[in-house]
Amino acid sequence: MSIKARIKSFIHSKHMLKGIFTASFLESTIVPIPLEAILVPLMQKRREKLWIIATVTTLGCMLGALLGYAVGYYLFDIARDFIMDYITSEEQFEIFQGTMKDQGFWLIFSTGITPVPLQLAMLAAGVSQYSLILYMIAVTSSRIIRYFGLALLVYYFGDKTEALIRQYKFQAIVIGVLAVLLFLGLQFWPSA
Repeated sequence: MSIKARIKSFIHSKHMLKGIFTASFLESTIVPIPLEAILVPLMQKRREKLWIIATVTTLGCMLGALLGYAVGYYLFDIARDFIMDYITSEEQFEIFQGTMKDQGFWLIFSTGITPVPLQLAMLAAGVSQYSLILYMIAVTSSRIIRYFGLALLVYYFGDKTEALIRQYKFQAIVIGVLAVLLFLGLQFWPSA
């Protein structure tokens, strides 16, 4: 069976939602590749399940985000002495924790929307013991914007969505990254 035939079979299989949940979980934990390459064609072919696909994708990401936070939280405790001896210092770590305390929500939120791998935010939140509730709100809200935004594009533009995304992908990435950098720059700019 060809790859195209397998994909078509998957799109119409009873396991499609389980597969998307698993792909979202893996994308948010160990495979830092954007799901959009799979989601947009899937949403276009299964428009009757558009909102369910966005919901299942968000739920898979949320579960992965919990795992990523736990890894950062517990792995840091195990490796703290090594990290403090060879990678950073207590002073630098305190600065990092202060930054996460003050700006953590927006750092996590921005990585959930932009192409920056979410794994970085997960580990940083766990290592700094950032509020789990605020962490999950940041991850969930950013991924709702990302996945339901795709669903809205497919809802309004249908089969033209892929071409639209390809056409404006670079501009959207540049605008997103610049917005995050501007926000962070304003937050860390020394006040006169």
